[in-house]
Amino acid sequence: MPINVTLIPGDGIGPSITDATVRLLAAAGADLTWDRQLAGMAAVKEYNDPIPDATIESIKRTKLALKGPLETPVGKGFRSINVALRKAFDLYANVRPAKSVIPGLRFSDVDIILVRENTEGLYIGIENYIKVGDDERAAAQSVAVVTRLGAERIHRYAFEFAVLHGRKKVSLVHKANILKLSQGLFLDVGREIAKEYAGRIEVEEKIVDACAMELVMRPERFDVIVTTNLFGDILSDLTSGLVGGLGLTPGANIGKNAAIFEAVHGTAPDIAGKGIANPTAVMLAACQMLDHIGDTALGTRVRNAVENTLRARKTVTGDIGGTATTEQYTDAVIANL
Repeated sequence: MPINVTLIPGDGIGPSITDATVRLLAAAGADLTWDRQLAGMAAVKEYNDPIPDATIESIKRTKLALKGPLETPVGKGFRSINVALRKAFDLYANVRPAKSVIPGLRFSDVDIILVRENTEGLYIGIENYIKVGDDERAAAQSVAVVTRLGAERIHRYAFEFAVLHGRKKVSLVHKANILKLSQGLFLDVGREIAKEYAGRIEVEEKIVDACAMELVMRPERFDVIVTTNLFGDILSDLTSGLVGGLGLTPGANIGKNAAIFEAVHGTAPDIAGKGIANPTAVMLAACQMLDHIGDTALGTRVRNAVENTLRARKTVTGDIGGTATTEQYTDAVIANL
């Protein structure tokens, strides 16, 4: 039976790169039925709502979504549409792979999976101003919330991912040396979970600043990294930079009852409509989706076609040194299936 997937084209270059991905998956023989829905500025223009009810209901029904980049309206409303979607479906695990594919970069042997807690920490959004005298905004504070439940499920996800995908090591990244309670709880729970995988998965603990330094010096030492929301947000962009940038790295947002797969880069309005955008991130996000639904053979086949096209560098887009259009690049990937 075909699998139903909510497709959110997104804003800016989103529609062109998601269309390229749909064409690639069709050529690969993926048995998917797309339910196209809007979010972001496209939805604001159509429905005056950045996340229409129809989009939410579609994801509830399909439990799967593939989306392009979204623009969050400036001013009133959501701080971030992506954050709102994660909260709406409790998508607690953000999975960002970074793998060396393009030749000629500084590093050639990066293969890192960063697993980021996606719903807690500083990004939970508990903030307020503190009045001092007549100054209503004399100070501001943000509260980082780490729960045992949140820490347990993200660590368990990271270790289970490592086992399932034949990974050897999980790095617990934290700042418990300074934030004794919130980061301390996160680390303590990670240690407890790690005991269950003793003998199967190597475990190391890294303070986040030391981790950042080592990532730009010896990234080949890392395998799976698990960390809190803010640290994961920063480190996942760092690991993307090691392999060529955000245009080459996908992201998966996983919850118990739904999963959303996405390009993590921006909408690039300066090149929207020109037919030159790089669809790699959405294509690789689609591979993550195929893996998630159990079609790992097809996911691997599509991923290999993308990676072989990038390695050859004969037909690639301008952001990675080529001259190909989005359509030409997609044709090359299809030819490599």
